Amino acid sequence: MRLNCFLIPARYSRSMIDLLTTYWPHILAVLSIILGVPAAIHATMTKDEVRSALGWVGVILLSPIIGALIYAIAGINRIRRSSIGQQRSLLRERGPDAMGKFDISSTVVAERFGQRFGAMKLLGDRVSRHRMCGGNGITMLEGGDAAYAMMLEQIGGATRSVLLETYIFDRDPIGLRFADALIAAAKRGVAVRVLIDAVGARYSVPSIVGYLQQGGVTVKVFNGNIIMGLRLPYANLRTHRKILIVDGSVAFTGGMNIRSGFTGEFAGEGQARDTHFRVSGPVVADLFQVASEDWQFASGKALDGEAWKISVAPPLQKPTMLMRAVPSGPDRANESNHKMMMGAFSVARRNIRIMSPYFLPDRELISALVTAAMRGVEVDIIVPAVNNLVLVDRAMTAQFDQTLKGGCRIWRSTGAFNHSKLMTVDDRWAYVGSSNLDPRSLRLNFEIDLEVLDAGFAVAVGHRLQAVLSSAEPVTLADLRAKPFTTRLLNKIFWLGSPYL
Repeated sequence: MRLNCFLIPARYSRSMIDLLTTYWPHILAVLSIILGVPAAIHATMTKDEVRSALGWVGVILLSPIIGALIYAIAGINRIRRSSIGQQRSLLRERGPDAMGKFDISSTVVAERFGQRFGAMKLLGDRVSRHRMCGGNGITMLEGGDAAYAMMLEQIGGATRSVLLETYIFDRDPIGLRFADALIAAAKRGVAVRVLIDAVGARYSVPSIVGYLQQGGVTVKVFNGNIIMGLRLPYANLRTHRKILIVDGSVAFTGGMNIRSGFTGEFAGEGQARDTHFRVSGPVVADLFQVASEDWQFASGKALDGEAWKISVAPPLQKPTMLMRAVPSGPDRANESNHKMMMGAFSVARRNIRIMSPYFLPDRELISALVTAAMRGVEVDIIVPAVNNLVLVDRAMTAQFDQTLKGGCRIWRSTGAFNHSKLMTVDDRWAYVGSSNLDPRSLRLNFEIDLEVLDAGFAVAVGHRLQAVLSSAEPVTLADLRAKPFTTRLLNKIFWLGSPYL
Protein backbone atom coordinates (compact mmCIF):
# COMPACT_ATOMS: atom_id res chain seq x y z
CA MET A 1 0.00 0.00 0.00
CA ARG A 2 2.80 2.34 0.97
CA LEU A 3 4.61 1.50 -2.30
CA ASN A 4 1.58 2.52 -4.35
CA CYS A 5 1.61 5.93 -2.64
CA PHE A 6 5.09 6.55 -4.03
CA LEU A 7 4.29 5.16 -7.46
CA ILE A 8 1.27 7.39 -8.10
CA PRO A 9 3.18 10.72 -7.96
CA ALA A 10 5.93 9.23 -10.09
CA ARG A 11 3.43 8.10 -12.72
CA TYR A 12 1.73 11.52 -12.57
CA SER A 13 5.04 13.31 -13.12
CA ARG A 14 5.90 11.09 -16.09
CA SER A 15 2.45 11.74 -17.56
CA MET A 16 2.91 15.49 -17.22
CA ILE A 17 6.34 15.31 -18.86
CA ASP A 18 4.94 13.21 -21.70
CA LEU A 19 2.08 15.67 -22.11
CA LEU A 20 4.40 18.67 -22.24
CA THR A 21 6.80 16.87 -24.61
CA THR A 22 3.98 15.95 -27.01
CA TYR A 23 1.90 19.11 -26.92
CA TRP A 24 4.41 21.89 -26.13
CA PRO A 25 3.83 23.63 -29.50
CA HIS A 26 0.11 23.72 -28.80
CA ILE A 27 0.65 25.00 -25.25
CA LEU A 28 2.94 27.79 -26.50
CA ALA A 29 0.41 28.69 -29.17
CA VAL A 30 -2.37 28.99 -26.55
CA LEU A 31 -0.13 31.06 -24.27
CA SER A 32 0.79 33.30 -27.20
CA ILE A 33 -2.88 33.95 -27.88
CA ILE A 34 -3.78 34.45 -24.21
CA LEU A 35 -0.94 36.94 -23.67
CA GLY A 36 -0.59 38.44 -27.14
CA VAL A 37 -4.18 39.29 -28.04
CA PRO A 38 -4.89 41.47 -24.96
CA ALA A 39 -1.47 43.15 -25.33
CA ALA A 40 -2.05 43.90 -29.03
CA ILE A 41 -5.54 45.24 -28.30
CA HIS A 42 -4.18 47.42 -25.49
CA ALA A 43 -1.46 48.86 -27.74
CA THR A 44 -3.96 49.56 -30.52
CA MET A 45 -6.46 51.26 -28.23
CA THR A 46 -4.09 53.33 -26.07
CA LYS A 47 -1.27 54.51 -28.34
CA ASP A 48 -1.83 57.96 -29.84
CA GLU A 49 0.79 57.62 -32.60
CA VAL A 50 0.19 55.11 -35.38
CA ARG A 51 3.93 54.35 -35.63
CA SER A 52 4.10 53.52 -31.94
CA ALA A 53 0.99 51.34 -32.12
CA LEU A 54 2.26 49.48 -35.20
CA GLY A 55 5.68 49.02 -33.66
CA TRP A 56 4.36 47.46 -30.49
CA VAL A 57 1.84 45.27 -32.30
CA GLY A 58 4.69 44.05 -34.50
CA VAL A 59 6.85 43.23 -31.48
CA ILE A 60 3.96 41.35 -29.86
CA LEU A 61 3.10 39.35 -32.98
CA LEU A 62 6.66 38.60 -34.11
CA SER A 63 7.88 37.60 -30.65
CA PRO A 64 5.18 35.38 -29.17
CA ILE A 65 4.97 35.49 -25.36
CA ILE A 66 8.26 37.41 -25.04
CA GLY A 67 6.84 40.36 -26.98
CA ALA A 68 3.79 40.54 -24.71
CA LEU A 69 6.02 40.44 -21.62
CA ILE A 70 8.26 43.22 -23.01
CA TYR A 71 5.16 45.28 -23.71
CA ALA A 72 3.92 44.76 -20.14
CA ILE A 73 7.23 46.10 -18.78
CA ALA A 74 8.12 48.86 -21.26
CA GLY A 75 5.05 49.57 -23.36
CA ILE A 76 2.36 50.64 -20.92
CA ASN A 77 3.16 54.31 -20.58
CA ARG A 78 0.13 55.72 -18.83
CA ILE A 79 -0.63 55.62 -15.12
CA ARG A 80 -4.30 56.28 -14.59
CA ARG A 81 -4.09 57.83 -11.18
CA SER A 82 -7.25 58.88 -9.43
CA SER A 83 -7.72 62.61 -9.18
CA ILE A 84 -6.16 63.25 -5.78
CA GLY A 85 -7.25 66.85 -5.99
CA GLN A 86 -7.46 69.32 -8.86
CA GLN A 87 -7.16 72.23 -6.44
CA ARG A 88 -4.22 72.91 -4.15
CA SER A 89 -4.73 70.22 -1.53
CA LEU A 90 -2.76 72.08 1.11
CA LEU A 91 -5.38 74.84 1.04
CA ARG A 92 -8.50 72.68 0.94
CA GLU A 93 -9.42 73.72 4.48
CA ARG A 94 -9.45 77.37 3.42
CA GLY A 95 -11.23 76.88 0.13
CA PRO A 96 -10.04 76.31 -3.45
CA ASP A 97 -9.65 80.02 -4.29
CA ALA A 98 -7.29 80.98 -1.47
CA MET A 99 -4.46 81.46 -4.00
CA GLY A 100 -6.63 83.02 -6.69
CA LYS A 101 -5.56 86.53 -5.69
CA PHE A 102 -2.11 85.83 -7.13
CA ASP A 103 -3.35 84.64 -10.54
CA ILE A 104 -2.46 86.76 -13.57
CA SER A 105 -4.88 87.44 -16.42
CA SER A 106 -4.08 87.11 -20.11
CA THR A 107 -4.75 90.84 -20.46
CA VAL A 108 -1.97 91.71 -18.02
CA VAL A 109 0.45 89.40 -19.82
CA ALA A 110 -0.47 90.84 -23.24
CA GLU A 111 -0.01 94.41 -21.98
CA ARG A 112 3.43 93.70 -20.50
CA PHE A 113 4.86 91.24 -23.02
CA GLY A 114 2.71 91.40 -26.16
CA GLN A 115 -0.19 89.44 -27.56
CA ARG A 116 1.93 86.43 -28.56
CA PHE A 117 2.93 85.80 -24.94
CA GLY A 118 -0.68 86.38 -23.98
CA ALA A 119 -1.42 83.46 -26.29
CA MET A 120 1.30 81.42 -24.55
CA LYS A 121 -0.37 82.21 -21.23
CA LEU A 122 -3.68 80.91 -22.60
CA LEU A 123 -1.95 77.75 -23.85
CA GLY A 124 -0.45 77.19 -20.41
CA ASP A 125 -3.86 77.60 -18.79
CA ARG A 126 -5.18 74.79 -20.95
CA VAL A 127 -2.11 72.53 -20.73
CA SER A 128 -1.26 72.83 -17.05
CA ARG A 129 -3.78 72.72 -14.23
CA HIS A 130 -1.73 75.42 -12.47
CA ARG A 131 -2.32 79.07 -13.22
CA MET A 132 0.31 81.68 -13.98
CA CYS A 133 0.82 83.72 -10.84
CA GLY A 134 2.67 86.87 -9.82
CA GLY A 135 4.64 87.84 -6.73
CA ASN A 136 7.27 85.12 -7.11
CA GLY A 137 11.02 85.10 -6.76
CA ILE A 138 13.61 82.80 -8.33
CA THR A 139 17.36 82.47 -7.86
CA MET A 140 19.55 80.54 -10.29
CA LEU A 141 22.07 78.25 -8.57
CA GLU A 142 24.99 77.13 -10.73
CA GLY A 143 26.66 73.90 -9.68
CA GLY A 144 26.18 71.49 -6.84
CA ASP A 145 28.39 73.34 -4.34
CA ALA A 146 26.11 76.38 -4.36
CA ALA A 147 22.82 74.51 -4.72
CA TYR A 148 23.46 71.83 -2.10
CA ALA A 149 24.77 74.36 0.43
CA MET A 150 21.61 76.45 0.17
CA MET A 151 19.33 73.40 0.27
CA LEU A 152 21.09 72.03 3.35
CA GLU A 153 20.88 75.43 5.02
CA GLN A 154 17.11 75.47 4.51
CA ILE A 155 16.71 71.90 5.80
CA GLY A 156 18.85 72.79 8.83
CA GLY A 157 16.57 75.72 9.64
CA ALA A 158 13.27 73.91 9.04
CA THR A 159 10.73 74.25 11.87
CA ARG A 160 7.60 72.55 10.49
CA SER A 161 8.07 70.37 7.43
CA VAL A 162 10.42 69.11 4.72
CA LEU A 163 9.16 67.39 1.57
CA LEU A 164 11.78 66.01 -0.81
CA GLU A 165 11.11 64.23 -4.11
CA THR A 166 14.04 63.21 -6.29
CA TYR A 167 15.09 60.79 -8.99
CA ILE A 168 18.58 59.90 -7.70
CA PHE A 169 19.67 60.12 -4.06
CA ASP A 170 23.12 58.53 -3.87
CA ARG A 171 24.62 57.04 -0.75
CA ASP A 172 27.84 59.00 -1.12
CA PRO A 173 29.34 61.88 0.91
CA ILE A 174 26.79 64.42 -0.37
CA GLY A 175 23.90 62.00 -0.07
CA LEU A 176 24.88 61.14 3.51
CA ARG A 177 25.17 64.84 4.30
CA PHE A 178 21.61 65.36 3.10
CA ALA A 179 20.45 62.24 4.93
CA ASP A 180 21.99 63.42 8.19
CA ALA A 181 20.33 66.84 7.81
CA LEU A 182 16.95 65.19 7.19
CA ILE A 183 17.42 62.82 10.13
CA ALA A 184 18.36 65.74 12.39
CA ALA A 185 15.25 67.63 11.27
CA ALA A 186 13.05 64.62 12.04
CA LYS A 187 14.60 64.24 15.49
CA ARG A 188 13.80 67.84 16.40
CA GLY A 189 10.14 67.29 15.53
CA VAL A 190 9.99 68.44 11.90
CA ALA A 191 7.64 66.44 9.65
CA VAL A 192 9.99 64.95 7.03
CA ARG A 193 8.89 62.99 3.96
CA VAL A 194 11.28 61.69 1.27
CA LEU A 195 10.18 60.15 -2.05
CA ILE A 196 12.83 58.52 -4.27
CA ASP A 197 12.25 56.86 -7.63
CA ALA A 198 12.56 53.06 -7.60
CA VAL A 199 15.13 53.11 -10.43
CA GLY A 200 17.06 56.08 -9.05
CA ALA A 201 17.21 54.48 -5.59
CA ARG A 202 19.25 51.64 -7.11
CA TYR A 203 22.07 53.88 -8.32
CA SER A 204 23.79 53.25 -4.98
CA VAL A 205 24.34 49.87 -3.35
CA PRO A 206 23.33 49.78 -0.59
CA SER A 207 20.56 52.31 -1.10
CA ILE A 208 20.21 55.46 0.98
CA VAL A 209 16.65 54.37 1.85
CA GLY A 210 17.69 52.08 4.70
CA TYR A 211 19.97 54.72 6.20
CA LEU A 212 17.15 57.26 6.23
CA GLN A 213 14.67 54.81 7.71
CA GLN A 214 17.06 53.81 10.48
CA GLY A 215 17.38 57.51 11.32
CA GLY A 216 13.63 57.91 11.72
CA VAL A 217 12.81 59.53 8.37
CA THR A 218 9.64 58.45 6.57
CA VAL A 219 10.71 57.30 3.09
CA LYS A 220 8.79 55.87 0.15
CA VAL A 221 9.95 54.57 -3.20
CA PHE A 222 8.05 55.60 -6.33
CA ASN A 223 6.70 52.76 -8.51
CA GLY A 224 8.44 49.88 -6.79
CA ASN A 225 10.65 48.99 -3.87
CA ILE A 226 14.29 48.25 -3.28
CA ILE A 227 14.07 44.53 -2.53
CA MET A 228 11.23 43.05 -4.58
CA GLY A 229 11.70 45.07 -7.75
CA LEU A 230 9.64 47.43 -9.87
CA ARG A 231 5.90 47.89 -9.94
CA LEU A 232 4.31 46.22 -12.97
CA PRO A 233 2.88 47.15 -15.39
CA TYR A 234 4.39 50.59 -14.82
CA ALA A 235 8.04 49.59 -14.40
CA ASN A 236 9.18 51.89 -17.22
CA LEU A 237 7.58 55.00 -15.70
CA ARG A 238 9.71 57.03 -13.34
CA THR A 239 9.54 60.22 -11.35
CA HIS A 240 12.31 62.39 -12.72
CA ARG A 241 11.16 65.36 -10.63
CA LYS A 242 13.46 67.17 -8.23
CA ILE A 243 11.44 69.12 -5.66
CA LEU A 244 12.42 70.23 -2.16
CA ILE A 245 9.95 72.28 -0.11
CA VAL A 246 10.81 73.56 3.37
CA ASP A 247 8.20 74.93 5.79
CA GLY A 248 5.81 75.57 2.91
CA SER A 249 7.62 78.79 2.02
CA VAL A 250 10.75 77.99 0.01
CA ALA A 251 11.15 75.47 -2.80
CA PHE A 252 14.07 74.15 -4.83
CA THR A 253 13.66 72.57 -8.25
CA GLY A 254 15.57 72.08 -11.48
CA GLY A 255 17.71 69.34 -12.95
CA MET A 256 19.97 68.42 -10.04
CA ASN A 257 19.93 65.02 -8.38
CA ILE A 258 21.70 64.43 -5.05
CA ARG A 259 25.18 63.17 -5.99
CA SER A 260 28.76 64.01 -5.03
CA GLY A 261 29.75 64.06 -8.68
CA PHE A 262 28.09 67.47 -9.08
CA THR A 263 30.38 69.16 -6.54
CA GLY A 264 33.86 70.53 -6.81
CA GLU A 265 34.34 69.57 -3.17
CA PHE A 266 34.33 65.84 -3.97
CA ALA A 267 34.72 65.58 -7.77
CA GLY A 268 37.26 68.35 -8.27
CA GLU A 269 37.71 69.79 -11.74
CA GLY A 270 35.86 66.83 -13.25
CA GLN A 271 32.59 67.70 -11.52
CA ALA A 272 29.47 67.43 -13.64
CA ARG A 273 27.65 70.74 -14.21
CA ASP A 274 24.00 71.44 -13.54
CA THR A 275 21.60 74.28 -12.76
CA HIS A 276 19.09 74.40 -9.93
CA PHE A 277 16.67 77.06 -8.71
CA ARG A 278 15.48 78.46 -5.38
CA VAL A 279 11.85 79.59 -5.62
CA SER A 280 9.59 81.61 -3.35
CA GLY A 281 6.08 83.01 -3.66
CA PRO A 282 2.70 81.47 -4.53
CA VAL A 283 4.21 79.09 -7.11
CA VAL A 284 5.57 77.15 -4.11
CA ALA A 285 1.98 76.07 -3.41
CA ASP A 286 1.77 74.52 -6.87
CA LEU A 287 5.10 72.73 -6.50
CA PHE A 288 3.87 71.37 -3.18
CA GLN A 289 0.67 70.20 -4.85
CA VAL A 290 2.67 68.21 -7.40
CA ALA A 291 5.01 66.61 -4.86
CA SER A 292 2.23 65.89 -2.36
CA GLU A 293 0.17 64.10 -5.04
CA ASP A 294 3.19 61.94 -5.84
CA TRP A 295 3.62 61.23 -2.14
CA GLN A 296 -0.03 60.24 -1.79
CA PHE A 297 0.23 58.01 -4.87
CA ALA A 298 3.28 56.21 -3.45
CA SER A 299 2.23 56.04 0.20
CA GLY A 300 -1.57 56.16 0.16
CA LYS A 301 -1.47 58.98 2.71
CA ALA A 302 -2.25 62.67 2.26
CA LEU A 303 -0.06 65.42 3.68
CA ASP A 304 -2.55 67.22 5.91
CA GLY A 305 -2.29 69.33 9.04
CA GLU A 306 -0.57 72.45 10.26
CA ALA A 307 2.91 71.18 9.38
CA TRP A 308 2.07 71.26 5.68
CA LYS A 309 0.49 74.71 5.45
CA ILE A 310 1.87 77.05 2.83
CA SER A 311 3.23 80.42 3.97
CA VAL A 312 2.90 83.02 1.21
CA ALA A 313 3.44 86.76 1.56
CA PRO A 314 0.53 89.13 0.76
CA PRO A 315 0.11 89.95 -2.95
CA LEU A 316 2.25 92.77 -4.27
CA GLN A 317 0.76 95.98 -5.64
CA LYS A 318 2.19 95.19 -9.06
CA PRO A 319 2.75 91.67 -10.39
CA THR A 320 6.48 91.04 -10.61
CA MET A 321 7.92 87.66 -11.45
CA LEU A 322 5.31 85.74 -13.44
CA MET A 323 5.66 81.98 -13.08
CA ARG A 324 3.76 78.77 -13.60
CA ALA A 325 4.44 75.20 -12.46
CA VAL A 326 4.09 72.75 -15.35
CA PRO A 327 3.94 69.11 -14.27
CA SER A 328 3.99 66.48 -16.99
CA GLY A 329 3.91 62.73 -17.03
CA PRO A 330 2.11 59.58 -18.13
CA ASP A 331 -1.15 60.47 -16.37
CA ARG A 332 -3.59 63.32 -16.87
CA ALA A 333 -0.65 65.69 -17.52
CA ASN A 334 0.61 63.63 -20.47
CA GLU A 335 2.96 65.59 -22.80
CA SER A 336 2.34 68.95 -21.10
CA ASN A 337 6.03 69.84 -21.54
CA HIS A 338 5.84 68.90 -25.22
CA LYS A 339 2.86 71.18 -25.82
CA MET A 340 4.49 74.10 -23.98
CA MET A 341 7.63 73.81 -26.10
CA MET A 342 5.65 73.61 -29.32
CA GLY A 343 3.76 76.77 -28.37
CA ALA A 344 6.93 78.65 -27.40
CA PHE A 345 8.73 77.77 -30.63
CA SER A 346 5.74 78.96 -32.65
CA VAL A 347 5.67 82.46 -31.06
CA ALA A 348 9.44 83.07 -31.24
CA ARG A 349 10.52 86.02 -33.39
CA ARG A 350 14.19 86.63 -32.61
CA ASN A 351 15.86 83.69 -30.89
CA ILE A 352 15.40 80.26 -29.32
CA ARG A 353 18.16 78.99 -27.07
CA ILE A 354 18.11 75.44 -25.74
CA MET A 355 20.49 73.58 -23.48
CA SER A 356 19.83 69.89 -22.84
CA PRO A 357 22.09 66.93 -22.05
CA TYR A 358 19.89 64.62 -24.13
CA PHE A 359 18.52 66.11 -27.36
CA LEU A 360 16.29 63.58 -29.14
CA PRO A 361 13.14 65.52 -30.07
CA ASP A 362 10.35 63.94 -32.08
CA ARG A 363 9.35 65.01 -35.58
CA GLU A 364 6.85 67.60 -34.29
CA LEU A 365 9.46 69.44 -32.22
CA ILE A 366 12.06 69.22 -34.99
CA SER A 367 9.54 70.67 -37.45
CA ALA A 368 8.69 73.49 -35.03
CA LEU A 369 12.37 74.38 -34.57
CA VAL A 370 13.13 74.17 -38.30
CA THR A 371 10.07 76.24 -39.17
CA ALA A 372 11.17 78.90 -36.67
CA ALA A 373 14.66 78.94 -38.19
CA MET A 374 13.17 79.33 -41.67
CA ARG A 375 11.20 82.33 -40.39
CA GLY A 376 14.51 83.98 -39.48
CA VAL A 377 14.62 83.02 -35.80
CA GLU A 378 18.10 82.23 -34.49
CA VAL A 379 17.92 78.69 -33.09
CA ASP A 380 20.87 77.56 -30.98
CA ILE A 381 20.95 74.12 -29.34
CA ILE A 382 23.69 73.25 -26.84
CA VAL A 383 24.53 69.65 -25.95
CA PRO A 384 27.54 68.33 -24.02
CA ALA A 385 30.66 67.19 -25.79
CA VAL A 386 31.10 64.58 -23.06
CA ASN A 387 27.94 62.65 -22.21
CA ASN A 388 27.28 60.28 -19.32
CA LEU A 389 25.01 58.13 -21.53
CA VAL A 390 27.05 57.02 -24.53
CA LEU A 391 24.19 55.24 -26.32
CA VAL A 392 21.94 58.29 -26.05
CA ASP A 393 24.73 60.52 -27.32
CA ARG A 394 25.26 58.33 -30.37
CA ALA A 395 21.52 58.21 -31.05
CA MET A 396 21.15 61.98 -30.91
CA THR A 397 24.23 62.44 -33.09
CA ALA A 398 22.47 60.34 -35.73
CA GLN A 399 19.54 62.78 -35.64
CA PHE A 400 21.49 66.06 -35.71
CA ASP A 401 21.30 66.33 -39.49
CA GLN A 402 17.50 66.71 -39.41
CA THR A 403 17.86 69.90 -37.37
CA LEU A 404 20.95 71.28 -39.07
CA LYS A 405 19.43 70.97 -42.55
CA GLY A 406 16.64 73.30 -41.48
CA GLY A 407 18.96 76.13 -40.46
CA CYS A 408 19.28 75.45 -36.73
CA ARG A 409 22.69 75.53 -35.06
CA ILE A 410 23.96 72.81 -32.75
CA TRP A 411 26.89 73.29 -30.38
CA ARG A 412 28.96 70.87 -28.31
CA SER A 413 29.85 72.44 -24.95
CA THR A 414 33.43 71.81 -23.90
CA GLY A 415 34.58 70.72 -20.47
CA ALA A 416 32.85 68.39 -18.05
CA PHE A 417 29.41 66.90 -18.62
CA ASN A 418 26.63 69.50 -18.29
CA HIS A 419 23.26 68.21 -17.08
CA SER A 420 21.43 71.58 -17.23
CA LYS A 421 18.01 71.91 -18.88
CA LEU A 422 17.51 75.55 -19.91
CA MET A 423 15.42 77.23 -22.58
CA THR A 424 14.67 80.86 -23.51
CA VAL A 425 12.61 82.54 -26.23
CA ASP A 426 13.22 86.15 -27.31
CA ASP A 427 14.84 87.03 -23.95
CA ARG A 428 11.36 87.19 -22.40
CA TRP A 429 10.14 83.64 -21.80
CA ALA A 430 12.12 80.92 -20.02
CA TYR A 431 11.43 77.25 -19.36
CA VAL A 432 13.58 75.48 -16.77
CA GLY A 433 13.26 72.31 -14.73
CA SER A 434 13.75 68.58 -15.05
CA SER A 435 12.60 67.87 -18.64
CA ASN A 436 15.07 66.78 -21.28
CA LEU A 437 14.22 66.89 -24.98
CA ASP A 438 14.04 63.13 -25.40
CA PRO A 439 11.26 60.51 -25.63
CA ARG A 440 11.60 59.48 -22.00
CA SER A 441 11.12 62.98 -20.59
CA LEU A 442 8.44 63.91 -23.10
CA ARG A 443 6.27 60.79 -22.73
CA LEU A 444 7.40 58.40 -19.98
CA ASN A 445 8.79 60.31 -17.00
CA PHE A 446 7.01 62.41 -14.43
CA GLU A 447 8.65 65.83 -14.83
CA ILE A 448 8.30 69.29 -13.29
CA ASP A 449 9.21 72.51 -15.06
CA LEU A 450 8.75 76.21 -14.43
CA GLU A 451 7.45 78.62 -17.04
CA VAL A 452 8.93 82.02 -16.22
CA LEU A 453 7.79 85.16 -18.02
CA ASP A 454 10.29 87.81 -16.97
CA ALA A 455 12.82 89.71 -19.06
CA GLY A 456 15.41 89.93 -16.28
CA PHE A 457 15.39 86.21 -15.57
CA ALA A 458 15.33 85.20 -19.26
CA VAL A 459 18.32 87.47 -19.92
CA ALA A 460 20.19 85.94 -16.95
CA VAL A 461 19.56 82.44 -18.33
CA GLY A 462 20.61 83.71 -21.76
CA HIS A 463 23.89 85.00 -20.31
CA ARG A 464 24.54 81.59 -18.81
CA LEU A 465 23.93 79.97 -22.20
CA GLN A 466 26.07 82.56 -23.95
CA ALA A 467 28.95 81.84 -21.58
CA VAL A 468 28.77 78.16 -22.57
CA LEU A 469 28.49 79.06 -26.26
CA SER A 470 31.62 81.19 -26.12
CA SER A 471 33.80 78.06 -25.85
CA ALA A 472 31.50 75.54 -27.55
CA GLU A 473 32.34 73.75 -30.79
CA PRO A 474 29.81 73.90 -33.65
CA VAL A 475 28.39 70.70 -35.11
CA THR A 476 28.29 70.84 -38.92
CA LEU A 477 26.77 68.66 -41.61
CA ALA A 478 30.23 68.30 -43.16
CA ASP A 479 31.64 66.89 -39.92
CA LEU A 480 28.74 64.45 -39.58
CA ARG A 481 29.13 63.24 -43.16
CA ALA A 482 32.90 62.87 -42.74
CA LYS A 483 32.49 60.19 -40.09
CA PRO A 484 33.18 56.61 -41.22
CA PHE A 485 30.20 54.75 -42.65
CA THR A 486 30.36 52.12 -39.91
CA THR A 487 30.16 54.84 -37.23
CA ARG A 488 27.19 56.52 -38.91
CA LEU A 489 25.43 53.18 -39.35
CA LEU A 490 25.97 52.24 -35.71
CA ASN A 491 24.67 55.64 -34.62
CA LYS A 492 21.54 55.11 -36.72
CA ILE A 493 20.99 51.69 -35.15
CA PHE A 494 21.13 53.27 -31.70
CA TRP A 495 18.79 56.01 -32.97
CA LEU A 496 16.22 53.35 -33.94
CA GLY A 497 16.09 52.35 -30.30
CA SER A 498 15.96 55.92 -28.97
CA PRO A 499 12.32 55.70 -27.77
CA TYR A 500 13.43 53.03 -25.29
CA LEU A 501 16.76 54.48 -24.11
